[in-house]
Amino acid sequence: MNTSQSVPTLGTHPTAGSNPGRAETRGLLAHATYDLLVIGGGILGTSVAWHAAQSGLRVAMVDAGDFAGATSSASSKLVHGGLRYLQTGAVKLVAENHHERRVLAKDVAPHLVNPLTFYLPVYKGGPHGATKLGAGVFAYSALSAFGDGVGRVITPAKAAADNPALRTENLKAVAVYGDHQMNDSRMAVMTVRAAVESGAVVLNHAEVTGLRFTRGRVTGADLKDRIDGTEFGVNARLVLNATGPWVDHLRKMEDSGAAPSIRLSKGAHLVLKRKSPWRAAMATPIDKYRITFALPWEDQLLLGTTDEEYTGDPADVRVTEADIQQILDEAAFSVQDTDLDRDLMTYAFAGLRVLPGGPGGVESAKRETVVTEGRGGMLSVAGGKWTTYRHIGRTVMNKLEKLPGGTLAEETVPVKELVRRTPLPGISNPDAVAHRLLVDREPGVRMDPLTARHLATHYGSLSFDIARLVNEDPALGERIHPDGPEIWAQVVYARDHEWAETVDDVARRRTTLTIRGLDSEDVRGRIEELLAKR
Repeated sequence: MNTSQSVPTLGTHPTAGSNPGRAETRGLLAHATYDLLVIGGGILGTSVAWHAAQSGLRVAMVDAGDFAGATSSASSKLVHGGLRYLQTGAVKLVAENHHERRVLAKDVAPHLVNPLTFYLPVYKGGPHGATKLGAGVFAYSALSAFGDGVGRVITPAKAAADNPALRTENLKAVAVYGDHQMNDSRMAVMTVRAAVESGAVVLNHAEVTGLRFTRGRVTGADLKDRIDGTEFGVNARLVLNATGPWVDHLRKMEDSGAAPSIRLSKGAHLVLKRKSPWRAAMATPIDKYRITFALPWEDQLLLGTTDEEYTGDPADVRVTEADIQQILDEAAFSVQDTDLDRDLMTYAFAGLRVLPGGPGGVESAKRETVVTEGRGGMLSVAGGKWTTYRHIGRTVMNKLEKLPGGTLAEETVPVKELVRRTPLPGISNPDAVAHRLLVDREPGVRMDPLTARHLATHYGSLSFDIARLVNEDPALGERIHPDGPEIWAQVVYARDHEWAETVDDVARRRTTLTIRGLDSEDVRGRIEELLAKR
């Protein structure tokens, strides 16, 4: 790291249009009665908050940690139709997933969701033959109306030319299909922003310490601000439990006798520096049901994932040595050893899939959304996936409309009347944004092309707000680390506009510093100094 860099001076005062401070937000939450209180700011809670606010409800959303701070930022970063679902005959599900995927990529978040070609290698002695996989990827592309081209089979030589790291020993053929990927943390914060722009009041790092009851019904929650210890409460006509792996913990606050409703599966991933070009993602069959991914992502190589039952404290989920070895061993089926050297690892992370309770192993459990109502009237929602997160929000809203007694229905705009393709903030063409960032700047203020491209594909048109910070103080245009595209203006922006409260909020979820292995002690210390200047 270039230790001669100085900490930028801008940021002593919040910038224009900043989010309200924590004290002001606590006041808003404590001195009103909301139609809906969403507990949990992952993809499910945020989607419901967004849709509910759009429909005219007065909405509050809180999270004990950061928004998307757990499961929702520990995904495989894919927006996909679900190729493996075809094997179980779930044709309708795949078609629905494809539709939602393409709406996200075209209308909702073209600045955040990127097309990605997938190679599915067929090795001698492997679990599937070339004919079967060729037919599968053709059907998969047909269910997407061939919007990503026609699924097909190519030769090993063609595939190796695109991905030099591909292991070619005993490689018979490669099936090709198209899907999308995204940065889940950036998608989450943009969705939170969309909810706020629709009228929701949100606060992260606010832990529920108890539920409030009125005549036996849950009508709010008591909370503690984990940043400064302040205790406060929120009153609401309806409470939604969207706490992911902690959903049963909150259900027991409502009813100490509530039976478990979910089980958890741990999915671990590794991030490595790339040694060679990756023009396509690798999706390699491990057995009849499982696939391991090797994905080009954020200039790195993302490997995974595992799928094993988890029974511990969700807060303690970690990547183990066994996880690392399993992921590397499985990647080695199709990736050359030189690209899997442990010295290339920059980061490892694990998340928990929330699955319906039931018999059998977690690897065969249905990936479906479960909505239940407790004895105190609290709704709990768990499960689902990133690709269909907007659809899940609409589904929960439909259930809210149909509550007995018209609890919310009378004042709610019917979900069918909502704009189904409402875009996320910053919607734009990333190429056009990157071009403007390079040509429209103040005299003497330089914008690195890699930084311009990075901003365009992570903020969309909101990149111009970051560029204005640089125009006001060129020191904020300096790279945080010479090996990454991020600049100091992003830290100030995350602090003032994206609810970043801790160093991890910035380094891991608002930027890509952590996943690139660039969040050194020095960098983290400088980020902490800027956060303290709010």
